[in-house]
Amino acid sequence: MTVRLESEGPLAVVVLDRPEALNAFDYATLLRLGDIAAELGRRSEIHVVLFRGEGRAFSVGADLKERRTLTEAEVRRNVETIQRVFHAVARLPQPTIAVLHGYAFGGGFELALACDFRFAAPGTVMGLTETSLGIIPGAGGTQRLARLVGPMRAKELIFTARRITAEEALRLGILTGVADDPLSAARALAAAIADNAPLAVRAAKFAIDRGLEVDLETGLALETKAYETLIPTRDRREALEAFAEKRKPRFTGE
Repeated sequence: MTVRLESEGPLAVVVLDRPEALNAFDYATLLRLGDIAAELGRRSEIHVVLFRGEGRAFSVGADLKERRTLTEAEVRRNVETIQRVFHAVARLPQPTIAVLHGYAFGGGFELALACDFRFAAPGTVMGLTETSLGIIPGAGGTQRLARLVGPMRAKELIFTARRITAEEALRLGILTGVADDPLSAARALAAAIADNAPLAVRAAKFAIDRGLEVDLETGLALETKAYETLIPTRDRREALEAFAEKRKPRFTGE
């Protein structure tokens, strides 16, 4: 398997497992990642999803050795597939956390950008380097990076294909944090999230993400609808009972 799915209670860990290729995305890997994203979207017992890479890198992006052998039609197929798969990752109802180390270039960086949070080890190098290869980021990079750091900074990074360190990425607001053990840092955040009502967390993610795509008035309406879906839930009633009884709530996701 080029991508593994590991479940640890309410936490799922998606592992990019092509270390011999620095976890580059060939077509088979993209299909496997797409299948996993679809599965995770159906699993209500999973409350947080982590993405990490085996070996020396998170991912260096597209498999250029494979890309050299493809026809133009096959290149279009691959680009359409990676965009669809990463969009599915971005649309996962659960909070997602990318754990970066080594390198995160091109599509690897774009996968991280599709996640809600990003932790990296010191010295990790990342960037959208596609213009140095005669193409542009095609898996959401032009859109997600610009929304994260603003259009001017995104243009500078993409036009120059400049690689940045984890430390600079943190200053730019791309990373949630830099840690000697980024996986432990990601797990700590995941545990803090999983302590809360899973339906409420999902509703909050939906309201924030979809609200950023529309005007404020429409976003406020989305927030109201998301709130209303939580009113009849058992978890909301459990939280009120726990408050009255001075105990920690026991959320079930219902």
